[in-house]
Amino acid sequence: MTLLERLSVASHEMTLAERFFASVQVALMGIGIVFAALFMLFLIIKVLEKGVAQSDVGAKKKKDQEVASVPAQATADTKEEAAPEEDAAQDTQEQEQLVAVITAAVAASLHTSTHNIVVRNIVRTNDTAPAWNRLGRIQQINRQLH
Repeated sequence: MTLLERLSVASHEMTLAERFFASVQVALMGIGIVFAALFMLFLIIKVLEKGVAQSDVGAKKKKDQEVASVPAQATADTKEEAAPEEDAAQDTQEQEQLVAVITAAVAASLHTSTHNIVVRNIVRTNDTAPAWNRLGRIQQINRQLH
C-alpha cells in the first residue's frame, strides 16, 4: 500500500513523519495539476489570439479592397470627377462636425455646457490595445446599445 493510500484509509495508524511526507506529496500533486491547467489555458489563449489577429487582418484586407473598388466603380459609372473645391469644402465641414461631436461628448462627460469648453487641437493616437481588449470593448458597447 502506498503512502497516499494509507493516508486515505488509515491516517491514524501512520507516524507523524509518514503523514508529513504524504501531505507533501498531496501538495506537490495539487501544484502540478494547477500548473498543467494554467499552461493549457495559456496555450488556448495564444491560439485564440492568433485567430482573432488573422481575422482582423482578413477583414482589413477585405475592407481595403472594397474601398479601392468603390471609387473605381463610381468613376466608371459617372465618368465625372469632383472639383477640388468641393472636396476641400466637404472635408472642412466634416472636420467641423467632428469637433462639434467631440466637444459635446467632453461637455457631457464633465457635466458642463459646451460654452465652457474650447477644443484647440484633436490628435488621433495609435491603438496599442491587444485584440482581446478591443473585442471586449466592442462587446460592451453592443450590450449597452441593445
